[in-house]
Amino acid sequence: MSAGYVPRKIFLTKGVGKHREKLSSFEMALRSAGIAQYNLVRVSSIFPPHSKLISPQEGMKLMKPGQVLYVVMSENATNEPHRLVAASVGVAIPKDRSQYGYLSEHHSFGQTEKQAGDYAEDLAASMLATILGVDFDPNTSYDERKDIWRMSDKIVITRQVTQSAIGDRDGLWTSVVAAAVFAE
Repeated sequence: MSAGYVPRKIFLTKGVGKHREKLSSFEMALRSAGIAQYNLVRVSSIFPPHSKLISPQEGMKLMKPGQVLYVVMSENATNEPHRLVAASVGVAIPKDRSQYGYLSEHHSFGQTEKQAGDYAEDLAASMLATILGVDFDPNTSYDERKDIWRMSDKIVITRQVTQSAIGDRDGLWTSVVAAAVFAE
């Protein structure tokens, strides 16, 4: 990939894995997400201008095992029985597709999949709103801010992908991952 590489297609994926070894548990989560066979390079959280969200199935067709893939990834793990873990990636894309958007990573303990996903989506939208000049009060509820962003006509798409899991009752490592994969 050249120095001027800008991804055009991005997909969201998630996975969970369990194993007695933490690293193997993480590998199982990557396999569950369908991205274990690639060399993953973590990048910061910009959704590139003119890029498009595609399905994981469409994205997988564009890649080859061993390929270097750029990802924005959240991960979490526990070996504590019955402990709730979550990993989320939020997305906020501006209406003007010539501008960049934001991806956010969030990982938590004790949050449900919905709570963690809403938080990650809210975080990405908040970051985008600050550069677009959308007025909002960060102390208002997420639902109120979501309505403001929709009405502002500047933020067109918000999404999230979240994987949660409950720690294995026998103390195996339980890992969760969520990722935005830059496919092409």
